[in-house]
Amino acid sequence: MAFIEIRTIPDPVLRKIAKPVKDITDGILKLSGDMIETMRLSNGAGLAANQVGFPIRLITIDEHINKQENRHIVLVNPVIVETDSEETAEEGCLSVPKYYEYVKRAKKVLARGVSLKGETIEIECEGQLARALQHEIDHLNGILFIDHLSPVKKNLFKKKYQKGNK
Repeated sequence: MAFIEIRTIPDPVLRKIAKPVKDITDGILKLSGDMIETMRLSNGAGLAANQVGFPIRLITIDEHINKQENRHIVLVNPVIVETDSEETAEEGCLSVPKYYEYVKRAKKVLARGVSLKGETIEIECEGQLARALQHEIDHLNGILFIDHLSPVKKNLFKKKYQKGNK
C-alpha cells in the first residue's frame, strides 16, 4: 500500500462526477488499499477516489467509524437508497484542509454498493457512519461539504479560505 496525494480545493477533479466502476480489477483493489492507507495516515474518516485524483465511484470509510463491524468499509458504486430524520453536526474534509463547519444531513441512511468481492451489500446506519457515507458519496457527485452551507457561511468560508491561502 502507498500514500496518494490528496487533492484539495480548487482542484477541478473534486467537482467531477465520478464514473461507475465496471469491473473490480487488480487496479481497483490496489487503489482501494492505497486509499485506506492514505485515509489512515491523514487521520481521515473516509475518502473518495476523486479526492486522490481518480474520478471513479469508489469510497473507503475508516474502521473506527464503522462501529457495527469495526473494519474498514470499501464500497464500489455506492448510492444512498433511503434517508430518515435530520441532524446537524460538525464536518471537515481532507480536501478542504483546516476548515470545519456544521452541516445538516440525514440522521439515518440505507446505502448500497458492491464489495471488492463483487457482492452487493447494504449498510443501514445512523450517526457518524451515516454522515461519513453521505459525505463520501457527495464527493462522487462533485459535491463538497461546503456546498451544504448557507449563502452567508459560504461567503465567510470563501473569505477565510482565500485569506488563509495567500
